[in-house]
Amino acid sequence: MGYDIPEPFVWDESFKVFYDSIDEEHRGLFKAVFAVAGEKGGGDKLASLVSLTVNHFANEEGMMQAKNYADFPTHKQAHEAFVAKIKTLKAPVDDATVNFAKDWLVNHIKTTDFKYKGAL
Repeated sequence: MGYDIPEPFVWDESFKVFYDSIDEEHRGLFKAVFAVAGEKGGGDKLASLVSLTVNHFANEEGMMQAKNYADFPTHKQAHEAFVAKIKTLKAPVDDATVNFAKDWLVNHIKTTDFKYKGAL
């Protein structure tokens, strides 16, 4: 998409959206993707990633709706497409799938999420 995937795959200050709850959830998503990458056959790791993602998106979308965020429909569509993809995954996942998840998360935060900085 555009931004480099950090190695090791960890959240850092460059991903900060300046909403503590969202930044904390983003940290958790990085950890969950990292866990899946480290144990590609771990169905529990994959299930945890899906659960954390669904919960995070619900929280983020709730904040957007509360502030009548103008780009909400487009943002929600991006979330729905990602959830639809990861819900179909089964362990073990392959390297391409892990790289897709890493790339999507990095680029979603730095492009799509950064658009709501200061608006929520």
